[in-house]
Amino acid sequence: MSTTSKPKHIGRNISRIRELRGMKQEALAEAIGISQQTISSIETSEEVDTKKLVQIAKVLGVTVEAIENFSEESVFNYFNTYYDTKDSVINAGNNSGENSNNYCTFNPLDKVVELYERLVQVEKDKNEYLEKLLKGK
Repeated sequence: MSTTSKPKHIGRNISRIRELRGMKQEALAEAIGISQQTISSIETSEEVDTKKLVQIAKVLGVTVEAIENFSEESVFNYFNTYYDTKDSVINAGNNSGENSNNYCTFNPLDKVVELYERLVQVEKDKNEYLEKLLKGK
């Protein structure tokens, strides 16, 4: 087993972060003012010009260090920790262990019925008004 660490591949890190952000190469290229082909070339490069790296980091909404130190494992650890923490906060005091955010605090059908009743009342009021106008002539 080798103890040497795998060299950082900045271009691959940019590509993965861009993909995680749901951004296409064309969008990144347009935001920086270069061609999509140049972005493709950057993403296949192990090293990236510092000036370009700063621009890319800004558009991706991350720091240069985040790009340089990016790893798939850290992303999964972050999301696992985030969801574990979120679930434990949501379920605090919830004995059933179910996510309480999935339940309505009202019956949606009651709201639909209420809306139709209001619409019917508006139509009745309109009919009464029109009848008064007809009788006035």
